[in-house]
Amino acid sequence: MNEFMERVRRHAEHVITVGHHCTTEETTKQALILPLLDILGFSPFDPTKVKAEFGADFPGAKANERVDYALFCHGVPVMFIEAKTFGEKLSNHSPQLARYFNATPEVTIGAITNGQVWRFFTDLTNKNVMDSEPFLMVDFAALDESLIGRLYRFRHDEFQPEALRTLAEESIYLAAFKDVVNHSVLECDQDFVRYVAGKSTVQRSLTARFMEVITPIVKQAVAQSMSERVASSLSAPKSVAPEEPKQPVDDPMADQVDPSNPRIVTTYAERRLIEVLTDILGEDAGVVAKDTESYFAALFQGKVNRWLLRYWSEGKHPRIQVIVPMTDERRHEIGRAGLQFGPSDSILLGHPDHLMRIPGILFDALEYCRDDNNFKRTAPDQK
Repeated sequence: MNEFMERVRRHAEHVITVGHHCTTEETTKQALILPLLDILGFSPFDPTKVKAEFGADFPGAKANERVDYALFCHGVPVMFIEAKTFGEKLSNHSPQLARYFNATPEVTIGAITNGQVWRFFTDLTNKNVMDSEPFLMVDFAALDESLIGRLYRFRHDEFQPEALRTLAEESIYLAAFKDVVNHSVLECDQDFVRYVAGKSTVQRSLTARFMEVITPIVKQAVAQSMSERVASSLSAPKSVAPEEPKQPVDDPMADQVDPSNPRIVTTYAERRLIEVLTDILGEDAGVVAKDTESYFAALFQGKVNRWLLRYWSEGKHPRIQVIVPMTDERRHEIGRAGLQFGPSDSILLGHPDHLMRIPGILFDALEYCRDDNNFKRTAPDQK
């Protein structure tokens, strides 16, 4: 859970940093939406978990109509997502998303997002009919950390449809009860004033005139009671447990120094780079990390001449270089991913997770390293 919370926090920072660069729906998907799906355990590179441009054949579906993403658990669709461009205003209800939701009983959740704000819907009012109002809204530009625990329940390995419906009910009830408290108690409507007066020791007939007189007094009583409650909680002595000897705690984000060469320091970003690369290419791709004093490398099967990419983290603009040449097609993929070039055809990489935007180039690098013909030495001419 701690690792999940940290990844969500980093994603929120990422949204704030790069969101304004996402001027198209496709860039928004690649830069903001797919990274969150990956955090939730729905790998964008696993078609058994995520299917883009998902189409279904059901009465009422329009020709060539597609939902942007369908998320699957155990071969069954469980969530539909409609994507919008970053900054685009979200309507509470999408007719297209609702049609797909309503026609697919297995689907529990519908979501609409522009990469910054996510709105989650279910079917509390009528079974298999998507509600018109979301039960949960998450804004990553102003992240309420109390919502991270709720997002955790959307993870692929935690996804339980009925539990999410319960979460939706709790969210709806909580919002409704808070509205009642705000209106009745804090604003002191007539029903609340009558309740307080009736429960008190004041022996008076609750006439309209008397209610008018005591309403401001009840408001004052509410304000003072809340202030005293806060002051009491702040001043209450806290029990002090016996101090236990502190144990050293490993910081997962701390630098790691090579014991045999203190000038080789492996950063968290470098370790994360390998994690993302392995997620994209697969565990059986043979990716091996190799750190040096000059740069960090990802090697194929640990062979130093078969490096998939090299990474330089110094300076303001971390960058990578891949083993394959930058053809026009690959340059187009870099531009489409919203990334820029650095010196010597290197690629500027603000965050290791940005690797997720260029899977095609990474697979090309893997295939190049697998081909022995690319590493054969040319024999000298026979005379």
